[in-house]
Amino acid sequence: MQDYEARDNILAGRVLLITGAGAGIGRVAARTAAAHGASVVLLGRSLDSLEPVYDEIVAAGHPTPAILALDLGMAGPHEYRQVADVIENTFGRLDGVLHNAALLGDIMPLESYDPDTWDLVMKVNLRAPFLLTQALLPLLRRSPDASIVMTSSSVGRRARAFWGAYAISKCGVEGLVQILADELANTSDIRVNAVNPGGTRTRMRSQAYPGEDPATVKVAETLMPLYLYLLGPDSAGITGQSFDAPPPRTA
Repeated sequence: MQDYEARDNILAGRVLLITGAGAGIGRVAARTAAAHGASVVLLGRSLDSLEPVYDEIVAAGHPTPAILALDLGMAGPHEYRQVADVIENTFGRLDGVLHNAALLGDIMPLESYDPDTWDLVMKVNLRAPFLLTQALLPLLRRSPDASIVMTSSSVGRRARAFWGAYAISKCGVEGLVQILADELANTSDIRVNAVNPGGTRTRMRSQAYPGEDPATVKVAETLMPLYLYLLGPDSAGITGQSFDAPPPRTA
């Protein structure tokens, strides 16, 4: 994927939902998808974080996005069905989802891990992608080329000491991708894949590695070719896979 170059209009006519769109990777993904022709539904916890992204997309002359403020740590099946209803009423279709929102939780031994923090991380990182996807499947089934992309992690492939609920939630995401892809393979045109972004210059990264020099970590823009590939038509037929974002190009 390091050499993949998406054509300018690769997402033209598509409606994409991006969670965690107010900051970090989600914000860059929303702007990038819009720049490639998509009508983007920006979902995040607060309007204050989403409105600047909306304004940036509109100011650039891209398709007008929509905003949905929702706290994934508090939402239940009813709220996720409301998300599906809003998308259907606004756009009449949905062609893809990028499940990007996540919480880090605590970096500490399981012996000391706070149960309430554990539950919140699981709600945002694993329960939300499950329930939101479940609510959106009827819309996604109508698309001739729908794509679901979930965000994994290296500690979701091989859990490591002290990564607690975050690692367990990402292990769950990997399993969720495999099950959904297997279940949908013969009954729909929906493909489901995961992306491990790797070390990326975000607020979560700085929380996990407070002593790290941000200049040594790749920026979110370097991930976008992979996201465009998976959300666009060039990845048709590819499902149930877990991708590592390629390292940044070196001179």
